[in-house]
Amino acid sequence: MHLSGNSIIVLNVNGEDKTVMVKPAYTLLHVLREELSLTGAKSGCENGDCGACTVLVDDMPVKSCLMLAVEAVGHRITTVEGLKNAPIQDAFIKNWGFQCGYCTSGFLMVCHALAMHKPDADDPIIEEWLQSNLCRCTGYEEIENAVKSILSGNYK
Repeated sequence: MHLSGNSIIVLNVNGEDKTVMVKPAYTLLHVLREELSLTGAKSGCENGDCGACTVLVDDMPVKSCLMLAVEAVGHRITTVEGLKNAPIQDAFIKNWGFQCGYCTSGFLMVCHALAMHKPDADDPIIEEWLQSNLCRCTGYEEIENAVKSILSGNYK
């Protein structure tokens, strides 16, 4: 349905279908934060460089500031809110993989996907996956240690 250039779309977010009215130019990040009140994905650079807005689309990391909401129709979207109490969250806490926390949700999403898709990842693969996100507070060592602690525990 179109009302003044707007469209009603259905997005599958964290396992639930959500009906929202969007403008054609709305990004997935905008819809998640402003229309669905899922504020875990952060608006950082808004040009795909920082990764603070990372969510999973069909279990793969996507920078939601670069994806139009209408492109996400028919795909499974997982936000950090959808992880609930995933082991990666506990690993970040135990390994001090965060400081200010702004980038943390993006890193959690990338690390969760890494653990699902590459459970035998070695250091170069871990570093490659983490390159998609930036943190200005921590050294990446703590984040890498959190990922390694999950990978060594047969993460599902």
